[in-house]
Amino acid sequence: MAIALTELDQDLWFPHPEQALDEPEGLLAIGGDLSPNRLRLAYRHGIFPWYEDDQPLLWWSPPDRAVVFPERFKPSRSLARLLNQNTFQVTLDEHFDAVIAGCQQHRVQQGQGTWITQEMITAYSLLFEAGDAHSIACFSQGRLVGGLYGVSVGTVFCGESMFSLESNASKVAFSHLVRSCRTLGVNLIDCQMPNPHLRSLGAEVLPRTTFLGLLADFADSAVDWAQLAGPLPAWDKDARSSS
Repeated sequence: MAIALTELDQDLWFPHPEQALDEPEGLLAIGGDLSPNRLRLAYRHGIFPWYEDDQPLLWWSPPDRAVVFPERFKPSRSLARLLNQNTFQVTLDEHFDAVIAGCQQHRVQQGQGTWITQEMITAYSLLFEAGDAHSIACFSQGRLVGGLYGVSVGTVFCGESMFSLESNASKVAFSHLVRSCRTLGVNLIDCQMPNPHLRSLGAEVLPRTTFLGLLADFADSAVDWAQLAGPLPAWDKDARSSS
């Protein structure tokens, strides 16, 4: 049964994610703010903000969750060939501001509109400065051509957005994210809502209850992302590929 939408105040709290409205995207609450502490609380409970400039602040917890288990990831043969060519130079946490701006600008240029408002950019930049948000940047001949960013919660990486200005640049960035997650002991990559692009990267779909159980199991572990910050190594020529 659908439950009435919760309106948040300035107190730091959220309704239980299972109280989200009975709709595909899982709208849960309205209002509140984008303070670092509220964002940390949201991601810890499988909740994320998603709204546009002409909307109030909206919070979501979809009933179906797209996830990637790093240890199960296998690039397709075509992606593996591209990775083995090491055409792109890839970095971790060196260009967060440029990556989040790239995600915003690419969507606008494609006429898609964007939830990455200036308020959101400021909020996630504060999380990055605090060590809670991270980015992968993909360069070609010194030019930023793709990347992604997201929020870490224990041994879960919660992806927020990615962009690509050259063919497959975002897939290369994602592949390097997966490899970094394996190195760091990250158990799960949350991709939020399923779509064909995520499925092409091997995303699986979990019901909300299952996802929340995994998140609770993994949220209290510590991961030192700083140990990998900087240029990432060239792709291993023996990286596994799918048939």
